[in-house]
Amino acid sequence: MFRGDYVVTMADVAARAGVTKQTVSNVVSGKKVRPETLAKVNKAIAELGYKPNLVARSLRTGSTSTVGLFVPSVANAFYSAVVGEVENLLVGHGYNLLRATTRDDPDYTRAHLENLTARSVDALLVAGDNGVEQQLPMLAAANFPVALFAWEGDPPTTLPVVSIDYQHAGFLAGSHLRDLGHRKVAVIADLPAHTPRVAGLRRAFAPDGLDDRKVFACTSDDAAGGFAAACAALEADPELTAIFATHDVLAVGAIEAVVRSGRRVPEDVSVVGFDDIAQVGRIRPALTTVTFPKREMAQQAVELLLRAVDSGRPPTNVVSLLRPTLTVRDSSGPARGNRLAPGTA
Repeated sequence: MFRGDYVVTMADVAARAGVTKQTVSNVVSGKKVRPETLAKVNKAIAELGYKPNLVARSLRTGSTSTVGLFVPSVANAFYSAVVGEVENLLVGHGYNLLRATTRDDPDYTRAHLENLTARSVDALLVAGDNGVEQQLPMLAAANFPVALFAWEGDPPTTLPVVSIDYQHAGFLAGSHLRDLGHRKVAVIADLPAHTPRVAGLRRAFAPDGLDDRKVFACTSDDAAGGFAAACAALEADPELTAIFATHDVLAVGAIEAVVRSGRRVPEDVSVVGFDDIAQVGRIRPALTTVTFPKREMAQQAVELLLRAVDSGRPPTNVVSLLRPTLTVRDSSGPARGNRLAPGTA
């Protein structure tokens, strides 16, 4: 990297971070160093604007210095946030990111995969399972390390998975509503993709159960789809006191539907979402939602892959399910006519 007429070198980074050139080289090469050392070196790299000579490294090691990332869509706020986390981590290790979308389309996904070779990427991350399940044999046979994350269906045994306990996430949301005294609850969902989330909600309401007639499939996974499904739910049961949406954008549409019906959120109808995307803490009322550890998920997946690249061995086929948390904001409150303290219903 040039600063005026001066080229920032690895020695400059080492001096700024108070480490050796070999330590900087280890960080840039993606080798394992102590977390505190990694933080110091990455800070020095950012402050000085140092750029590793990736071409030279590629010629020396046969590495492309590139990791591929497949996501269903970058228009989805959840996956957009995940892309940002993965890219930050890779840049810190001296890698580039090659991003592609699957569009939840098996044929489109396969075409992308067929174009990937060891000459184009050192490793591949695949986020989300829609449109990908049919390509698992191809992924398992790839000549570079592959890991799956944000995988919601049954995890395969052929590849490592870093994901969220989606069913527990649904259980958290359902338990919150149940503790607030809600019994007339509807679900608006992106089905069948979000079946585990709905299953978790059902478990929270056992033994009373959740009538299938209270589950409304959305015709689109945007706010308009959430609005339409919530309108249908409110019309089907005017006594409804809560709506659970299987992701936040649907919940935004549900809040609009409740307000347009002349009801208030949360005094008349509580709304709970899923994902905790950046915008929902700023809307009015701020959305109660299930929060996913996106950064931790991205970090585990990236480190798993880079260890495999460094060792020259495929990653271990483990399944790691991270635990979500519930973020309570203004869109949820006690059911109408129920002023018991949470946990006493």
